[in-house]
Amino acid sequence: MNIELPESIEINPATVPRASIIWLHGLGADGNDFAPLIPQLGIVDTLAVRVVLPHAPRRAVTINNGMVMRAWYDVTATDFRATEDDTGIRASAALLGGLIAREIERGVPAERILLAGFSQGGAIVLHTGLRYPQRLAGIMILSAYLPVAASLAEERTPENADVPILQAHGQQDPVVPIPWALQSRDQLQTLGYSVDWKTYPMQHAVCPDEVRDIRKWIVQVLGGNS
Repeated sequence: MNIELPESIEINPATVPRASIIWLHGLGADGNDFAPLIPQLGIVDTLAVRVVLPHAPRRAVTINNGMVMRAWYDVTATDFRATEDDTGIRASAALLGGLIAREIERGVPAERILLAGFSQGGAIVLHTGLRYPQRLAGIMILSAYLPVAASLAEERTPENADVPILQAHGQQDPVVPIPWALQSRDQLQTLGYSVDWKTYPMQHAVCPDEVRDIRKWIVQVLGGNS
C-alpha cells in the first residue's frame, strides 16, 4: 500500500468480522468522537462488524484563523461550497480509499464495507463512495452535503450507481444549513441515486431518534435481525 493511512480507533467483534464500517468524524474532532455511539447501535457482535474510526490529518483551517486542527479539508468561508478545497478533499478521499483497501486485504469484501461520516466526514465518504470502483455496502452521511458536486456526473462509477444512501440532517443546522443538504439530495436523485432522507428537530448534532434510524438502516444494509 503506497499511502500512509491515518491512525484509527478500531472496535472489533468477538468473532471474525463479516463486514466493516469506516466512520469519519467532523471538523476539529477525531476518531473518538463517535466511539461512544457504537455500543449504543448494538451491531458489532450481532452483525460481526468491525468499526474503523480514523483521525483526520492535522491542518491549518482558514476560517478558524489558521488554527491547526484535525480536518479532512480546509474551509475558507462560511459558505464552504463556494470556494472548495478540491486538493484537500481529494487527498482525504485517497486516504479513505486506502482504508477501504486495507479492509479488503483483511478479508472483508468491498460489498460488505459501509462508509459513514458526520459533517466534513460525511462529505468525504459521499465524494469517495460514489466514485469508488467496486460496489460498496452503503453510504451514510450525517449533517453533511455533496462536495465537488459539479464533477460527480463525470467522475461517478457505475459500480455504485444503486448503492444505498442514508442522508440524515438537523432541521435547525447552522453549520450545514438544511437547504444545502436538500440541494445535495436533489442532485443525487437527479443522477438516479436512491436517497433515504431523514430530518430531525436538532442543530449540527446527533439525536436519539436519529440513532435508532441509523441502527435500523445499518441492519437493513448489512443484514441481520433488528
